[in-house]
Amino acid sequence: MEDDKRNLHSVKMRKYHFISAMMHSAMKNVRKGRISTYAIQRLNEVLVENAFFKAPEEMKQAKDAFKNKYGYDAPSFITLSPTQACNLKCTGCYASSDPHAKATLAYSVVDRLISEVHTSFGSRFITISGGEPFLYQSEGHTLIDLFDKYKDMFFLIYTNGTLITRELAHELARVGNATPAISVEGFEKETNERRGNNVHRRILEAFDNLRKEGVPFGISVTASNNNIQTLLQDKFYEYYFDQQGATYMWQFHFFPIGRGKEQFDLMLNPADRLKLYEMWEKQITEKKHCIADFWNSGVLTCGCIAYGGNRGYLYIDWNGNIMPCVFVPYYQHNIIDLYNSGKDLTYALQSDFMKNGRKWQQEYGLSNQKAPNNWLMPCSIRDHYDNFRKNILTSEVKGENQEAQEILDDPLYYKKLDSFDKELEKLSDPVWKSKYLNQP
Repeated sequence: MEDDKRNLHSVKMRKYHFISAMMHSAMKNVRKGRISTYAIQRLNEVLVENAFFKAPEEMKQAKDAFKNKYGYDAPSFITLSPTQACNLKCTGCYASSDPHAKATLAYSVVDRLISEVHTSFGSRFITISGGEPFLYQSEGHTLIDLFDKYKDMFFLIYTNGTLITRELAHELARVGNATPAISVEGFEKETNERRGNNVHRRILEAFDNLRKEGVPFGISVTASNNNIQTLLQDKFYEYYFDQQGATYMWQFHFFPIGRGKEQFDLMLNPADRLKLYEMWEKQITEKKHCIADFWNSGVLTCGCIAYGGNRGYLYIDWNGNIMPCVFVPYYQHNIIDLYNSGKDLTYALQSDFMKNGRKWQQEYGLSNQKAPNNWLMPCSIRDHYDNFRKNILTSEVKGENQEAQEILDDPLYYKKLDSFDKELEKLSDPVWKSKYLNQP
């Protein structure tokens, strides 16, 4: 709440519009019988009350203890990809996942991680990604076992949706503390082109199974040059929110990392990114569709949320590598190595790499929220690549995969991203100044 008092009026209004759209979407689906009253009850108990109203004393104590010890707020959540395995092979996958990928984090490590986030960070929210999360099996356990064990936590699962049978939907309804965000690329044509034949049909079957069991679900969309025209049409949002019953949508922009390293042609140009920002504004304010865009919605989070700062998050992959963000594929520490040496997840937050990222966040806007720099360009790596390479990245870090390592020695990659950033700044600065700083 202190941060809100320091925020610009227009920033506060965007946060209000987003929360209002979230409530509108949820209540609409409850009225239509798409979300059960039990699911709403569990969502309120686990997430809403903890975040906004009467958080348990142990949760507050953990957060206070962390801030007193380290001088900044604990991360609000982590994103965990427990397996790289996937039953699909999508074009340009950031995780380089496919049916042949087998890397999987042991359940005992996953369990300890979530326990640490719960106890040391005072967090009650976890994002699960992949790979395909519903393929995860380790030491006789699946994701459902985690949801059952941590009943006072809420889980958001990024999934391709093809494994959500009626039986799995029933299990999700039973635990009541998990919601799947199912990946689509547009309508049937765009989705099948990137994800494979008949994938869209299987997604519609997953939607139907979830509706019948009363499980709230959303969609996850990667905006690219292949689907930008679809995403700029109202009918896309009407189809998934109003007809199919999605309660929320997370939007990402194609970023040339992982298997997409060479595919700069799929990356949105700065002009289209701004058009997508305007569509996001329209959808949350006029249409009451709950949408968050990982880049264009920077005003909702007061900028970048990576590096475990700004009450933000960390990313841990299937090998245990600890990264600032899903889209910052570099790491210094590995959680398995830390646990084996008697250390914990918090230790990784103290690296110069993580500290540099948090320092930049403060300088860019967190320390002056009445007049921050352009939060329409919030991302430390995609929107400020030159600064990332010069002032955040350290010599100790390693690439998450071969592609990430190769990028560091690729001058053309550097030049292309830097050029993108300069053009985006030129186009978005006037919008930021007029809409948020009230400058002509």
